Amino acid sequence: MANQLPEFPGTGLSREDFAEGKVLLTRGSPKAKYAWDVGVGISHYLDGLRAGEIRGSHCPQCKRTVVPPRAFCELCFSPRVEWRVLQDTGKVNTFSICYVTWDMKRVKKPFIPAVIEIDGADPGMGILHRIDGVDPDRVEIGMPVRAVWKPEENREGAITDILHFRPTEV
Repeated sequence: MANQLPEFPGTGLSREDFAEGKVLLTRGSPKAKYAWDVGVGISHYLDGLRAGEIRGSHCPQCKRTVVPPRAFCELCFSPRVEWRVLQDTGKVNTFSICYVTWDMKRVKKPFIPAVIEIDGADPGMGILHRIDGVDPDRVEIGMPVRAVWKPEENREGAITDILHFRPTEV
């Protein structure tokens, strides 16, 4: 009894039912179009990147500043967040030294992905990016870093507008 499939009420349909016109059927090629909307907070963040700024949001009630920005406070649910331009500096929260690229190709010069706590945001608030311009053996937790930006004319409003972060004390 346990292996038996439940019975569902209804009328089964066969290929013949469709072929003989017993079932209402419409054929067509819809021109379905869609657009991707990242929302108010991330739109503000991406506009900032295009302008060469790292933007966050500040909750006047909780006194908390986060990056990337949110459209409302996740702690108290206040919708009255204030947009803030943060510094393009920070410190390494955590990192990895990778001898394999994102698409699984081995490399001799390693990539160093890191979580960067952005100055001006609360502790623990930051972004995932790359560190470059330093010997991998010298990277450490707490290392101060600064964003290296694409030239202004090449920015497009994406996280890749920051080429990488590099130590401020090399």
